[in-house]
Amino acid sequence: MGFILASVGSAIGLGNIWRFGYMVYTNGGGAFLIPYIVALLCVGIPLMILEFAIGHYTKKSAPLALEKLHNGSEWAGWFAVISGFIITSYYVVIIAWCLYYLIILLIYGYPSDPNTYFFQNILQISSGVEDIGGVSYGILTSTLAVWGIIALILSAGVKNGLEKANKIMIPFLLFLVILLVLNALTLPGALTGIEWYLTPDFSALLDYNVWLSAFSQIFFSLSLGFGILIAYASYLPKKSDLTINAFTVSLLNCGFSFLAGFAVFGTLGYMSYTSGIPLDKVVSEGIGLAFVTFPKALSLLPFGSKIFGIVFFLALVFAGISSAVSIVEASVSAIMDKFSLSRKKALLYVLALFIIVSPIFTTGAGLYYLDIIDHFASGYLLPIAAILEIIIAIWLFGGDKLREHVNKLSEIKLGVWWKYLAGVISPIILTAVVLLDASNVLTSGYGGYKTTYVMLGALIIPLTFVVSIILQKMKTIKG
Repeated sequence: MGFILASVGSAIGLGNIWRFGYMVYTNGGGAFLIPYIVALLCVGIPLMILEFAIGHYTKKSAPLALEKLHNGSEWAGWFAVISGFIITSYYVVIIAWCLYYLIILLIYGYPSDPNTYFFQNILQISSGVEDIGGVSYGILTSTLAVWGIIALILSAGVKNGLEKANKIMIPFLLFLVILLVLNALTLPGALTGIEWYLTPDFSALLDYNVWLSAFSQIFFSLSLGFGILIAYASYLPKKSDLTINAFTVSLLNCGFSFLAGFAVFGTLGYMSYTSGIPLDKVVSEGIGLAFVTFPKALSLLPFGSKIFGIVFFLALVFAGISSAVSIVEASVSAIMDKFSLSRKKALLYVLALFIIVSPIFTTGAGLYYLDIIDHFASGYLLPIAAILEIIIAIWLFGGDKLREHVNKLSEIKLGVWWKYLAGVISPIILTAVVLLDASNVLTSGYGGYKTTYVMLGALIIPLTFVVSIILQKMKTIKG
């Protein structure tokens, strides 16, 4: 149970609450659920089984696990861990936005103009990438507080830290989201929002971008490619049903996303009803949805508006921390394995690096840096990490060996189909996602930024390769 809740905590993050609903909305409504389910069955669950199998078979964190499967492959595991490190360095800052907004809401209530308040008062956003601006001390303090919470959880170890924290956070997070859903469904106009959420536009299924979006959403939502699930599975007892665990974690994650969509769109339907603004003008993407549109919608509630605002941002904080803890654990366990350090020493070194890097995202230009780096980290590094992992585990080590290992332990037996889903279909799709986006960036740029800044962001890809190889070359200390 501790393993399942930790894995679910890793999978369920901020994107499950604000990104999934928006993806459904912009990609054919209810029709999006068809490629989403196909992606879950063809890529999500097969790759989760693969990562569980690697971790359980080797009893190592990602770098040494891949090295054990094939000599000279340690660097590929470090590639996954470093990718997660880069993403966590700014992901924690987004959690800090949620925490800071929660504190502001508790003390002062809702701002009269959420858009101006969030971007100018909280983020203190600068005029552009070139203008680094000052530091938002509220966000910086909140970021340090989030790192403090993560440090407390991980310093207590796997059993007393990770397991106990997730046994509290995940059920409480589910309770908070159910509260938001129940509230949303009782509001006038809620059904209009739900209709937007679920009405299928089957013509969208002819657009390959909708399918790519579904596969991307599943891949990132399940925390694949970070090395997290390999590290978690390495802690499992010898007799553990890996396929049942993979199905359970995957279905719980996707079910949570689907449930959260009702809270988001029911509330936005109410906002449309009270303000007279059409729903297609009300909905905004990602950051705007979470920090501008949704708070504005909640502020219009006839009663309990402040309470439900607190519940919403508390849910975001819990979802964010449960994911961040898992990604940091992937780094900590890798350092422990490589250099035979105690957990507290490894955690201290990892946190020191994070605390050096994260503050850059609390400056006035932090949002721009975050946007550019996230595009290449989540859009390129993670798929590449997963492709490397597939090549090493299935084609170099042997997918049949891992399949036999899983089948010895599991009630649901894997056929040869699993090797081809995980070993052929998955890397083809992930390669398509990377190449199509690279083509778009080369022809149209990204986000309206100057080419120089986009290319600087893209530098994290070769740098990750270089650092991964350096870490492999460093001597592994047996202990």
